[in-house]
Amino acid sequence: MKIKQKILLLTIVCFLLISVNVSALKISIDSTQNETKRLINSIDNGLLVISNKDDKNIDPLVDLEVTVTIKEIRALDKINILGKPDFYVKVFINDEVFKSKTWRNQKYVNESWSATADVNDTIENVSIKIQLWDKYPLLDKLCDLSENNEIFRAKRDVELEYNLKTGHWTGDDFIYPDSAWTDFSGYGRLNGCDDNSMYQRDRDCLVLFDITQNDYDGDGIPYWTEVNVYGTDPEVDDTGRDDDNDGVPIEWEHKWGNLIWYNWHQGTYEFYWFYHPFEAEDHEHLDPDNDGLNNIEEYLMSEWGTDPFRRDIFVELDQMEAGPNGEPASYLGEGAKDMLRDAFDKQNIFLHIDDGCMGGGEWIPFDEDLDRDELPQIYQDYFLHGGKNNWRRGVFHYGIVIYWGGYAGFVFDTEDSYWGAFQISSKRVDDKHKFPGEKRRDTAYASVYMHELGHTLNIYIPGGHQQFNSFILDWIYWTKFLAYKSCMNYGYTYRLVDYSDGSRGRNDHDDWSNLDLKSFQGAWAD
Repeated sequence: MKIKQKILLLTIVCFLLISVNVSALKISIDSTQNETKRLINSIDNGLLVISNKDDKNIDPLVDLEVTVTIKEIRALDKINILGKPDFYVKVFINDEVFKSKTWRNQKYVNESWSATADVNDTIENVSIKIQLWDKYPLLDKLCDLSENNEIFRAKRDVELEYNLKTGHWTGDDFIYPDSAWTDFSGYGRLNGCDDNSMYQRDRDCLVLFDITQNDYDGDGIPYWTEVNVYGTDPEVDDTGRDDDNDGVPIEWEHKWGNLIWYNWHQGTYEFYWFYHPFEAEDHEHLDPDNDGLNNIEEYLMSEWGTDPFRRDIFVELDQMEAGPNGEPASYLGEGAKDMLRDAFDKQNIFLHIDDGCMGGGEWIPFDEDLDRDELPQIYQDYFLHGGKNNWRRGVFHYGIVIYWGGYAGFVFDTEDSYWGAFQISSKRVDDKHKFPGEKRRDTAYASVYMHELGHTLNIYIPGGHQQFNSFILDWIYWTKFLAYKSCMNYGYTYRLVDYSDGSRGRNDHDDWSNLDLKSFQGAWAD
């Protein structure tokens, strides 16, 4: 009898749990539908298109294939206690499973890998799953790429629905132009820190990826969209067209201007174009992610992975050549650059350091003692190149590494009120910190560089920046601000590559939430 009672009780509990989950799912779906309708009603020049249910060939010009491309993998956490991770990727396209090679002993993988599958030309949605694994003795471990959700709290992989009619996807990664509901990690960018585990050991990783389909004219705009939405010729490459003269071409507006969702009540997929290539938008002033880059600048920098709905920071890095008497080149090493990017990646800010890959990154002639008054001229010669209205001034910060400038680092004045120029001095960084290893040296350089960059991001410092030039007085003062665990605090400079999140109580400060990514532009923004 007792066994029957236990079985009955267990059945009731399971039923209640299922009911709660279904109710939660329905509430989530209904709230999403209502929010989508609110968004549509709030945007001008938009176009709503409802996908018809039919069995017709979606693209009669080609036999459709879908390709998932993994562009970059980065470990944001300690993945493998035995050393660097041995990454491999699994991609599921409908019922097919694809497995990459194993990238052994690599924390950062920059080698592109792709998987392509033939798909049914009459079914508009393709199911895709992405998993990142660390090859491990006896048992491989799944790395975290997911933000989790209300139902699956321990989710680590990513599930998507790719639409053959529009060439966009939704699911665990999506485009949404409203800041309250946006995918903060960005479109085509997966971040395991999105579940707030950035300060925990959770095998958090970052993956940059893309999903594409073959297209007869090669412009990346699917046949169905060209014929049914834009009215363009699906056999003619439209790349570069800007019929509405709003400063960005059709392919950029197509990629970033489409919202897709499933209407559960009607059983149909619906598409909404909030950037339409034949309706002019004010892209010169639109900055939906509030990072100081308007949509035209986002387009101009799109080659380097910009996203108009995820924050980007660009810094030009110029460095000083080696001296004639054996003075080493003033050099921010690759390890330091990776540390800097990791810190911002965890917060879903993409830090782009131009060390020569984006048109900057020049070498400054050696000067043993560069006077502070000489720095504005370097800014003019090497950053603006003599052009007062150089477009880079509105996009890039300017952080140089020199041999000696009087201090370890500082933001320096320019004649045009630009608040984005700073220097760090390798002589002071090296003298201040004797390095037992390359990692410690990289940490010190990255920490000082991030400190000065923080000033150009307008971080307010609550007392932890005082310096008495007395070890005892400095120690007494800084102990008051131990909770302010930020490289902006002199007590942590040289040994911490991070800003504080304000979670440590009294005398802490939330640097990350108070960054002003526009402040560096100074008079440029007026």
